[in-house]
Amino acid sequence: MIKRRDSIALLVGAMIAGPLAATLVVWIVLLPASAQEEKQQLKRGEEILANNCSRCHAIGRSGTSPHPEAPAFRTLARRYDIEGLAEGLVEGFSSGHPDMPEFVFEADEAGAIIAYLKSVQEP
Repeated sequence: MIKRRDSIALLVGAMIAGPLAATLVVWIVLLPASAQEEKQQLKRGEEILANNCSRCHAIGRSGTSPHPEAPAFRTLARRYDIEGLAEGLVEGFSSGHPDMPEFVFEADEAGAIIAYLKSVQEP
């Protein structure tokens, strides 16, 4: 199992190798080593989204998005492959909507975000 400290070296190598490698790093970081680590990762993902996205989006399993045109994150799987969002989160995720700022996250942050998003999706 790759430890968190090793992810920094992987990320540097990925930045040199290109976007595909960066995506692989996200997947490596995404894999928690234990149930406790998984719980911490979900909490971290929720915190990142609360700090960056909740002004416009409903980020949990319930609630209405504050911005009328912002989709609730629990419904994202209807339109997107949640795991496929990892690359955009690391390389710069933006929307065509003028109110949405561009976000760029570190690989470990993107892994936490993806894990959390997967946990709140509606069936």
